[in-house]
Amino acid sequence: MQDQINQFLDYLEAEKGYSHNTMAAYQNDLNQFLVFLQNASPDRRPHSWGNVTRDHIVSYILEMKEREYASSTVARKVAAVKSFFKFLESSGQIQSNPAKDMETPRAEKHLPATISAEEVDRLLAAPAGDAPAAQRDRAMLELLYATGLRVSELVNLDVSDVNLNEGTVRCMGKGKKERVLPVYDRAREALAAYVNHGRPKLLGAHNNESALFLNRRGARLTRQGFWLIIKRYVEDVGIEENVTPHTLRHSFATHMLRGGADLRAVQQMLGHANISTTQIYTQVSPDHMREVYDETHPRA
Repeated sequence: MQDQINQFLDYLEAEKGYSHNTMAAYQNDLNQFLVFLQNASPDRRPHSWGNVTRDHIVSYILEMKEREYASSTVARKVAAVKSFFKFLESSGQIQSNPAKDMETPRAEKHLPATISAEEVDRLLAAPAGDAPAAQRDRAMLELLYATGLRVSELVNLDVSDVNLNEGTVRCMGKGKKERVLPVYDRAREALAAYVNHGRPKLLGAHNNESALFLNRRGARLTRQGFWLIIKRYVEDVGIEENVTPHTLRHSFATHMLRGGADLRAVQQMLGHANISTTQIYTQVSPDHMREVYDETHPRA
């Protein structure tokens, strides 16, 4: 049964062009489902994917709920199982699809964690001085807030992806879909300072490294490395909220929409395949609701 999972993962990589992180999530979710099936009582344990029934999947969902998995996690894992059985059916490896027409449990939609524009200003001003690392950090933070890039997209950028003259950056998103994003002037200036002065000093003897953002060894900066960088600056400027690299992406989208940006345009900038994913940023927080109410109601 593991062989079929491996075939499915190969299919996702070759045909769908899914990222390493997405592939790892599918692998983890399907392996967990397989372990669940293998731990079933002998009279209910399937010996092939063709023996898996709808009841097996329902029991799996109930177990996850009993273990108090987040609704979003349950929804993701069930979606992975459904995609897998659809692959098995289309490739002729099973006669009938036990997950067909099964509804994916609804994931509770929470407001994305954001920080205010004032807090963004403090965070972006945190990397001080002209040291190469400070120039790099300033460029990364400015670029992340200027474009709403995913952190994986940010660290995967090459020097050739940045056009300083036009003020654009090209990135490869999920499903290997390319998009070209505008960059505001302050971010472009920070990028220019880093590319022209900071990066050559970090590069050192690694003259063939194509990565835009480098660590102190002159190699490509990792997601974990950037997470540690942003965590330090958050502490330095005294922001109390839990801020991750994704918080700047959420803040970018929220601030753009509140400023009057078109939903479709924000969808394209974020690289969302479905506009419903972008619509979560249009939800109004209680604080913002109160702010709008106080500013607009004639008797407030």
